[in-house]
Amino acid sequence: MKREQVVDLYFMEARAKLIDLAAFLDRVDRVPGTDDFRMAAFRHALQELPGGKPDRAKRVLLSLSDPTTEPLPAATTKAAAGAWPGAALPPIAN
Repeated sequence: MKREQVVDLYFMEARAKLIDLAAFLDRVDRVPGTDDFRMAAFRHALQELPGGKPDRAKRVLLSLSDPTTEPLPAATTKAAAGAWPGAALPPIAN
């Protein structure tokens, strides 16, 4: 498939997702408070998008994932959080 064909097939879907992300960030930024680990991880993952490096999806997924290999002795929550709370993330410039 050629680049133009890929863009023809997927541009509108990606455009909608980009608008959804922008709207989500606008909602978060409109209210007072500070980022919890999920938003810190989200903003950190966004930094993987620019630059044209390959495997962006893999790098974004890994940046949100728990890298540990040892199982926890017991669950600490009843639901997934979508980001690993133990990540040591560098500061994000807003």
